[in-house]
Amino acid sequence: MNSWPYIVLIVAIVFTASTIRRISENRNARKDDNPDTEDLLAKIDVLEDRIRVLERIVTERKYDLEREINSL
Repeated sequence: MNSWPYIVLIVAIVFTASTIRRISENRNARKDDNPDTEDLLAKIDVLEDRIRVLERIVTERKYDLEREINSL
C-alpha cells in the first residue's frame, strides 16, 4: 500500500500546527490597536480547531488502515 500521502499529510499538519502555535505565542506578546486584530485572532482560533480535527481524522484513518492490514 502506498503510505506517502499519509506521511505528507502528517508532516503538513505538524508544520501548520507549529506555525499556528508560534503565531499565537506572538499575538500574546504583541498587542496592537488595529481593529482587525480581533478578527484575525478569531480566524486563528478557528484554524487551530480545524487542525485538531484534521489530526484526529488522520490518526483514526491510519489506525483503521493498520487494523485492516493486520486482519488480512
